[in-house]
Amino acid sequence: MLATPSPWLHEEVAGRMAERLAWIKLQPAAWADWGPVRGGLLVHALVAKKYPDSECFIVEALSHNAQLAINSVVKPWWNPTRWTGAATRIEPPPDASVQMVWSNMALHMAPDPQALIAQWHRALAVDGFLMFSCLGPDTLRELRYLYQRRGWPPPSHEFTDMHDWGDMLVGAGFAEPVMDMERITLSFATPERLLAELRQLGRNLHPARFGGLRGRQWQRQLHNEMAQHLQAPGAGHFGGEGGGGSGADPGGQSNPLTLTFEVIYGHALKPAPRLRARPEATMSLEHMRLALAQGKTTKPAG
Repeated sequence: MLATPSPWLHEEVAGRMAERLAWIKLQPAAWADWGPVRGGLLVHALVAKKYPDSECFIVEALSHNAQLAINSVVKPWWNPTRWTGAATRIEPPPDASVQMVWSNMALHMAPDPQALIAQWHRALAVDGFLMFSCLGPDTLRELRYLYQRRGWPPPSHEFTDMHDWGDMLVGAGFAEPVMDMERITLSFATPERLLAELRQLGRNLHPARFGGLRGRQWQRQLHNEMAQHLQAPGAGHFGGEGGGGSGADPGGQSNPLTLTFEVIYGHALKPAPRLRARPEATMSLEHMRLALAQGKTTKPAG
């Protein structure tokens, strides 16, 4: 496997989400990948291969990640396929310009998730679709219990339930949201390996998190607590409820340390705008044409 700056778990989840594209018949003329550096550059390449004639927009908020995306995704000028395939652009898509928005493991880290969902809705053309994944509230439940037992601040911020994400999608103008969830149990040989993996997955955004640096004594205490309380009795394999594996080394103690990750998958469509009965209403010419076209294609009941 090629080296990638994307976290192992994110690549794994992205691969599972990509399998769901087999259910979708629409071939997008253009699509947008929101945050592929964190979301999974290897799977981005697989999705791009599935839609070789589709223009791709890559959205990265951080300049460092944008440069990584350029180095990993954009083909050099001397590559012959650069001139035969569809264009890849490192920029947000114009409004109503793409038929698919793809976002893997980004929504739970957004400072304003509803604003991000609204961005996705604006980028999509009518009848376009959204594919996303994020972490759910059961994530790190073992580590949360350990911190609570010791009276420490939470190890991570709270994660939103999939039903609430569905409500937000409808509120933003999406239609027919389909939400499902799976739990993946990862196993780690040592506390050090577990913490190294967690550092790659994101930051703790909880407002009550530790406000300062902690010393080596606290770190040793944390390692001891994890070694004692995160062991799964009889767990001699890597994987779990979701069938997932771990990036951890399989060597080490006979009972590895385990953590649960709840992964939420979402899919939704952008419908044509509807006219609402009001005493006075205004709408753009484009929306009026779409509404009239939708009315002509609707067959009367009976």
